[in-house]
Amino acid sequence: MIYLALFFAVFVGYGVALLLKEKNAQQLSLPLAFSGAFLLAVTLFELLPEVYQSTNEYVGPFIMVGILLQICLEFLSKGAEHGHVHIHANQKSFPWLLFISLSIHALFEGFPIAEHSSMFIGVLVHKIPIAMILSFFFIKAKYPLVTILSFLFLFASMTPLGSWLSLNSPEVMVYKDELNAISIGIFLHVSTTILFESSKDHKFNLAKLSTIIAAIVIAYFI
Repeated sequence: MIYLALFFAVFVGYGVALLLKEKNAQQLSLPLAFSGAFLLAVTLFELLPEVYQSTNEYVGPFIMVGILLQICLEFLSKGAEHGHVHIHANQKSFPWLLFISLSIHALFEGFPIAEHSSMFIGVLVHKIPIAMILSFFFIKAKYPLVTILSFLFLFASMTPLGSWLSLNSPEVMVYKDELNAISIGIFLHVSTTILFESSKDHKFNLAKLSTIIAAIVIAYFI
């Protein structure tokens, strides 16, 4: 059920994008802010304390590796992981750089969530608005439907794949602490970027602030 939920969250986002139409793409600042705050909170409340309880002395450096990796991935994706998609109108070719970047990001998302229910919810909440924004821009760029669905299908498969590997691959399980630390770095970078970039002129209004506080409180009590 976890794998299916992670997979279909992407297509839920696509379905909502079809219903709302692209003219409403800019109205996702509050859902993005909620997802960013929730993901940041569950990372700090659940995953970060656990990795620092291990005896691995390289947890801190691997968290920094995760942050640097996400910065490198965003060079390819132009920030799609936190709601920025730049696609030329009438582009027909498959967006390979965007796909590779988002796939690596999504794969690392899957590593820690199999054993952490709060992280699973955090990633799930994060995926839906991001899938909506991707869908909005694919539709705006007039990609063929086959290309859109192929991209979303492959992208949707990556997080369940990461989760499956974390539970079933001995090679991956050996490096669980290191991979979780890298995932933390990715989560920290993405979630904090969402919080600041989802605000116009980097300013918080009352609705945005209330949304962020609500996300943190909900994450704490889950």
